[in-house]
Amino acid sequence: MALKAAETAVTPAASRAISPRWSGIALMVGSGLSNQVGASVAALALPVLGPVGVVAVRQWVAAAVLLSAGRPRLRSFGAAQWRPVLGLAAVFATMNLTLYAAIDRIGLGLAVTLEFLGPLTVALVSSRRRTDLACALAAAAAVVILTRPQPSTDYLGIGLALIAAVCWGCYVLLNRTVGERLPGLEGSAAAAAVSGLLYLPVGAVVLWLHRPTAGALLCAFAAGVLSSAVPFLADLLALRRVPAHFFGIFMSVNPVFAALIGLLVLDQHLDAASWLAVAMIVTANAVAVGTTARRANRPDPA
Repeated sequence: MALKAAETAVTPAASRAISPRWSGIALMVGSGLSNQVGASVAALALPVLGPVGVVAVRQWVAAAVLLSAGRPRLRSFGAAQWRPVLGLAAVFATMNLTLYAAIDRIGLGLAVTLEFLGPLTVALVSSRRRTDLACALAAAAAVVILTRPQPSTDYLGIGLALIAAVCWGCYVLLNRTVGERLPGLEGSAAAAAVSGLLYLPVGAVVLWLHRPTAGALLCAFAAGVLSSAVPFLADLLALRRVPAHFFGIFMSVNPVFAALIGLLVLDQHLDAASWLAVAMIVTANAVAVGTTARRANRPDPA
């Protein structure tokens, strides 16, 4: 009877401990899949709207979502707050445009994999440990594999994806500064609003010149929802259930999701060497984030 009572007492607590982690994992899987499905849906609209038209619609959707969630008090911002916000807005605008232009040229899997080098570089650049050096060398080798000369190599597409990677790295650094100077989501919401405003005249001209079809507009809008609204909300909920370092490691699956969805939805095939390169970059990022988290959690010596 005592054993049964102990089991009854422990089981609910264990269940409560396990449930948030698994629900967090489900949210992260949903976020990653939604993000990459959104990018593949956007690719279907590229032939009609072009990268600028698709990105304009996505930026408008992102601005609407983040403004409603963050509700920034713009009048209270000073110069010290506006500087990183405007930098983040420029990064938002450039990162999405170069990524979608790269997807249009080299496919979803390769574009997202190369873009992922941005946060990986930020994680490695300040480190002097052998493990992180090995991660950097593995990522560099993967880039060589992905960009190896072939008759069909699109160097412009590769260059655009690498610009998107630089922007993502800048996004990580600027977001950190914005978070230090503004509470909650106010900084990200303000940056999204400025980026959306920048795309108003450009997007209007592009949509006037490239007469959109209903299907293309629907795809672009769906991309904004799937790649902005859903991941934003899912990531927010996931971070309440799993540690930040676990979330960072799990982000590494995005290039794999992109490659698989590019294959299944867009019929974009990668050769064996490219799959190897994707695996190397994913592994390098997971190891780098994991070692960084362990160092951060290690107690200071007395």
